Amino acid sequence: MTPRELDLLQGTLDVLVLRALSWGPKHGYAITQDVAETMGVRLSAGTLYAVIARLEARGLIEPLESDDRRRPYRITMAGAEALAQQSERMSKVASVARERLSTRLGWAGA
Repeated sequence: MTPRELDLLQGTLDVLVLRALSWGPKHGYAITQDVAETMGVRLSAGTLYAVIARLEARGLIEPLESDDRRRPYRITMAGAEALAQQSERMSKVASVARERLSTRLGWAGA
């Protein structure tokens, strides 16, 4: 995988986790369940915790106190802003793709 492909994959995973946390604090298993149910993507524990570590280091999420071994995380204001910006970019990409499929390739499903 090229560095550019890795950046794209990591960015997509970051958005999936931030989106899951935008509905409220969740612990790791609840994040994986949310992503699987809403997006059809299954995250392994190793992948999820790499994403969590990256987002926490960037100040986009923060851990909360917990009474048991499961540590919940919540999105920060910076994380909400990053999610909004990435969502807007993704919407633009999807819009252009639909337009091109429709006008240039005659795809009616767009």
